[in-house]
Amino acid sequence: MTQRDSLAAHPGDAGWHEPRWPASLALLVCAGLYMVLPARLIFGPRWLIPALEVIPVLTINAFHPRRHPEEARIARVATIALIAVLNFFNLASILSLVGELLNGHVKDGRELVYAAVLVWLTNVIVFALWFWELDRGGPGVRRTVHERLPDFLYPQMTDARWAPENWEPSFVDYLYLAFTNATAFSPTDAMPLTAWAKTLMAVESTASLVTVVVVAARAVNILQS
Repeated sequence: MTQRDSLAAHPGDAGWHEPRWPASLALLVCAGLYMVLPARLIFGPRWLIPALEVIPVLTINAFHPRRHPEEARIARVATIALIAVLNFFNLASILSLVGELLNGHVKDGRELVYAAVLVWLTNVIVFALWFWELDRGGPGVRRTVHERLPDFLYPQMTDARWAPENWEPSFVDYLYLAFTNATAFSPTDAMPLTAWAKTLMAVESTASLVTVVVVAARAVNILQS
């Protein structure tokens, strides 16, 4: 009997409640990284974006600390909205940084490297959150009868000898997936199976490529001169 067959045999079993705190901690780390960005890459007051993230994250964790099939729809919508806000402003920071470079406004190589590291790290965490939130319908329905077909194929899913029975990826697995995609600019740990998964990985790789190749390379040139 497969995992899905086993769950289908007990449709009333809420069985799996995934903790929200790892992803929430990642969101708070992103807010902290935004706080220490150079002022030229921050839009509006420095405290605005972190406040828009921290207050909802703490509220959601207080009332919905675990993900499960019966979770309030507003909790998932709010989580997706928080990730989208972070993603938008981080991509805006990358574009702003590139614009500053193209216009010759950046003369401090150390500041440039510092900014590039911050936006690159944020990029990795944000896409890890996307992968975690969207794979197979989200953490609330994974390992339940409502689970969709996988969007990512992990090695542990292809051979029972490589993982415990009914192995499921955790947030750390999605974080590692995002990290390897950002460093290799291609899948290394898990393969994307669906169009949206491939699209998100392509966007992450592009943002990482721009940050590393364009920004970091220019910073090295400035430092050498």
